[in-house]
Amino acid sequence: MSRLTQAVRSHRETTRNRRELSRAISNAATPAMRDELIIVAQRHGGFGQR
Repeated sequence: MSRLTQAVRSHRETTRNRRELSRAISNAATPAMRDELIIVAQRHGGFGQR
């Protein structure tokens, strides 16, 4: 697999994960759950630089 293909796949995966995380935060049942999701995302780099 070429470097370009790997880069595209990696970017797509990162984008998909970020989109799913944003959706989960938007649909969180309570503000506390939303805050927990944000904290976990920050610890694991979910909202890092683009």
